Amino acid sequence: MFEEAQYFAPVAEQDDGSVVVELASSHPGFADPVYRARRNAIAQLAVNHRKGTPIPAAEYTEQEHGIWALVTRELAVKHAKYATAEYLEGAERLGLPDDRIPQLEEVSGLLSPLTGFRYLPAAGLVPLRDFYGVLADGYFHSTQYIRHHSVPFYTPEPDIIHEVIGHANALAHDRYAALYRLAGAAARRVESEPALEFVSKVFWFTLEFGVMSEGPELKAYGAGILSSYGEIEEFRGMDIRPLDLRVMGTTQYDITKYQDVLFRAESLQHLEDVVGGFWETCDDDSIAGLLGGNQG
Repeated sequence: MFEEAQYFAPVAEQDDGSVVVELASSHPGFADPVYRARRNAIAQLAVNHRKGTPIPAAEYTEQEHGIWALVTRELAVKHAKYATAEYLEGAERLGLPDDRIPQLEEVSGLLSPLTGFRYLPAAGLVPLRDFYGVLADGYFHSTQYIRHHSVPFYTPEPDIIHEVIGHANALAHDRYAALYRLAGAAARRVESEPALEFVSKVFWFTLEFGVMSEGPELKAYGAGILSSYGEIEEFRGMDIRPLDLRVMGTTQYDITKYQDVLFRAESLQHLEDVVGGFWETCDDDSIAGLLGGNQG
């Protein structure tokens, strides 16, 4: 999940056990009491969930299903042009519904036979170590709510469109799924907070916002790009740099705007060799060495 985004909508548990999602005044749903009540109710589902039990179903409205259908239809056109072949293969294998929002338990049922991954519901901020660590076990934390109907092609924080269209289609491909597991294993292995942050930043610039050469074209495989109606049209014009672990692990980013610095893998094999190899072997000492080489 986009950890920084959760500062826009922190989740607070009340004394009576209820849950309140605190939307910022700039949030599209801030002045919509119906939407806010639904956000609270959906967050409550995740708070009450226990790992290993079925994920409670969120009761979506026809309007919300319509947002999913609209965005899915428009993104499919863009994916055909901009997504890597492996991502498209994953999407074909997974077969997400295009006319309604799938329940997370349903997504797990589709995904688990393919790569062993299952979803866990998240009410809001998931601590870095928890979010990344469970990837090693084949679990992915996801929100269940969908963006406000007034801006169907925009969300200030990760909603189910990002979490499922962006990530589940990638998780349905064996080679991408293996990279997620390696990232999780790395997050568990490292002990210091700087090392964990380094691991998470490498994840950000690859599995969230990674791009890749495919023949003469630049394609996207990062979930953040592939779930964004606007960003997917802009990524080729950004500052595209070669994969560099030290630079990726120390580069600051701003979640509130399009990512203007992206890192290009020359192929999926190149990504596996450089980033997968790093996650497979990194520890606090090796990351400290990379950090020591950073001059700012």
